[in-house]
Amino acid sequence: MGSLTHLVVNWLLSALSLLLVAQVIPGIQVAGFGSALAAAVIIGLVNATVGFVLKILTFPLTLITLGLFLWVINALMLKLAAALAPGFRVHGCLPALLGALALSILNTLLRWLVWSL
Repeated sequence: MGSLTHLVVNWLLSALSLLLVAQVIPGIQVAGFGSALAAAVIIGLVNATVGFVLKILTFPLTLITLGLFLWVINALMLKLAAALAPGFRVHGCLPALLGALALSILNTLLRWLVWSL
């Protein structure tokens, strides 16, 4: 498969993951599939820029916590993306933490399922 197809499928899977997480985690809201698509792009951009810098700066803390601090960073990135994306809201720290964990697991499972077929 071409790299553009791979990118589009991963984007769609990320949006689907976000919609599913919003159905399961109270405090996370997505207005619809269009909002989920936009939020998926924004989450990716936030993680690639701000998230990358934060992960480098907090590397010693991540080592001390055996990687658990990455969960906190991912929750912060989810909150930041929610502040930037129209139709996507995360209300509170606990929904952000749970949403970051659920989104990561679900996205990984969906990608594994699609690309292993």
